[in-house]
Amino acid sequence: MSSVPRIVQDGRVGQVDATVVPRFAGPATFARLPRIDEVSDVDVAIIGVPFDAGVSYRPGARFGPAHVRESSRLLRPYNPAADVSPFASQQVVDAGDLAVNPFSLDEAIAQVEAGARAMLERAGRLVTIGGDHTIALPLLRAVAAQHGPVAVVHFDAHLDTWDTYFGAAHTHGTPFRRASEEGLIDRSGCLHVGTRGPLYSSRDLHEDRELGFHVVPGVEIDDLGARGVAERIRDRVGDRPVYLSIDIDVLDPAFAPGTGTPEAGGMTSRELLATLRSFSELNLVGADVVEVAPAYDHAEITGIAAAHTVYEILSALAPRKDS
Repeated sequence: MSSVPRIVQDGRVGQVDATVVPRFAGPATFARLPRIDEVSDVDVAIIGVPFDAGVSYRPGARFGPAHVRESSRLLRPYNPAADVSPFASQQVVDAGDLAVNPFSLDEAIAQVEAGARAMLERAGRLVTIGGDHTIALPLLRAVAAQHGPVAVVHFDAHLDTWDTYFGAAHTHGTPFRRASEEGLIDRSGCLHVGTRGPLYSSRDLHEDRELGFHVVPGVEIDDLGARGVAERIRDRVGDRPVYLSIDIDVLDPAFAPGTGTPEAGGMTSRELLATLRSFSELNLVGADVVEVAPAYDHAEITGIAAAHTVYEILSALAPRKDS
């Protein structure tokens, strides 16, 4: 165990003690949590995938994992909105980054899948920080190998069920089409949340439905509110195992300017975080937060939003006292 003073609760090793080591100092892990090699048992592993060779517009998401970690330094051990201490009720660790090929999409996808499968042999759940959305496909392959086809809840400005870009079948705009074709998802329980902006044609929506997705578009969120969106999600996924995939561009560019394909009219940070708290009631088996591109981020606005998004996911995964 490192000599850095840490908070230990209920036998779980948590964050560096901020009353002893200032938050701007200490280890650069997510929320200054322990590294995976500093503990024996792991409930949830946070892993980075610094990869962006699948993007179609702005590059830079390969630097996302480090940026989100840096933006997570202010996270504290108790989440009052969820009434849970996510680092005391489960052992959460930072498992570092997967080193993947930046030049070969196919090899990178295989490396992400192999790395995720290996990590899931050690940890009960995996929360991944990207990287671009291409990585959702190999992550779903690893999760489906454990749980069978999963219900995917996908927060994004875009559908990501397109077929190809420039003849490439694997890009950040195609992972959920490939996942549906491979039988990785439960077509009766998937949905997108927050999609908006122009499409190539109405055929995009038709094909998306055929692939198994319902849509809660961004234009309906003002009327539904976070509770209404949560109800839509709950009604759709039921008790199925749920994989949560969040493209940070689901947020309006006012709240997440640092991303590769921004679209006006998105969710607020508050709406996203409030909706994510409802996932504590679902059978959540894994998650990713992707498409943070720090070169376009001012004052860590996007990084902070992504860090808090990961924090709410960890809080949703945490066992409750009455469970």
